[in-house]
Amino acid sequence: MENKEKKESALLRFFRKRRISVRNASDESEEWYVHISPAGLTAAAAALLLILFIGISSLVVYTPLTEFLPGYKANAIRSRESLTANIMRLDSMERLMRDMMTYNQNIALIMDGKTPVVRTITNSDSTRIDKTLVMPSHEDSLLRASMQGDGPYSLHHTAVPRSERNHIEMSAPASGIVTSGFDISQNRFGVTVAAAAGAQISAIAPGTVILASWSPESGHTVVIQHDRNTLSIYKSLALVTVGNGQRVDAGSAIGYNGGDDDGEHSEQIVFELWDNGKPVDPESYIKF
Repeated sequence: MENKEKKESALLRFFRKRRISVRNASDESEEWYVHISPAGLTAAAAALLLILFIGISSLVVYTPLTEFLPGYKANAIRSRESLTANIMRLDSMERLMRDMMTYNQNIALIMDGKTPVVRTITNSDSTRIDKTLVMPSHEDSLLRASMQGDGPYSLHHTAVPRSERNHIEMSAPASGIVTSGFDISQNRFGVTVAAAAGAQISAIAPGTVILASWSPESGHTVVIQHDRNTLSIYKSLALVTVGNGQRVDAGSAIGYNGGDDDGEHSEQIVFELWDNGKPVDPESYIKF
């Protein structure tokens, strides 16, 4: 009971008002007074802190006050510099895209036999397309003539056949005479070469042996994988001197031809050349 009374008295004292007065020192007369309680002082302090917090937050957010603070100034400068750099980068990309579009449009006009337009730069640091036509120059006329005619740079000129490009890069598999040519209609996917008995059979170009086997139909067979998705196939060999996975150079011996030991009779080998999964005429690539 006594503790309860103490708690109630403490609560009453917290909310009980006190009289604070100011008296004259000469005649002890009261000049000013105010009634205040501890609860009122606490509320006034909390309100003052809240007002200070709101005021400081407003200054930080809506004024450049942070630029004068040691830690915030560097961050503000970095943010401004990053924003400026991004704006400049975006403007440069926009100008580059505009230049590329103008270039593509001019190429299309030239291909259609028309004259391109002029790209002009204004004072506002931007580009625009002027519809003023560019008068063809002497060099432009020569270029158009070479592209529209039958010269090497003509748009209608067919590409150089691969056989003309690559036959000097390949050597003959054996020294001999072609006795049967390439003819897909007759199921001849290669050429038949009559070589001397015991002649060396060589790789036509650098590559990797992917098959070295024997079968009753084609005898000893060697398949070599070359660059540019090209395969060379050597059939009817009497002897094979390479194995699967072996790397060979151009002119390297991969086997030997058969025939009589006296050399009076030659043995024929079959040579095939495949390009991108299709048989091609070896005589268009190799000079036998």
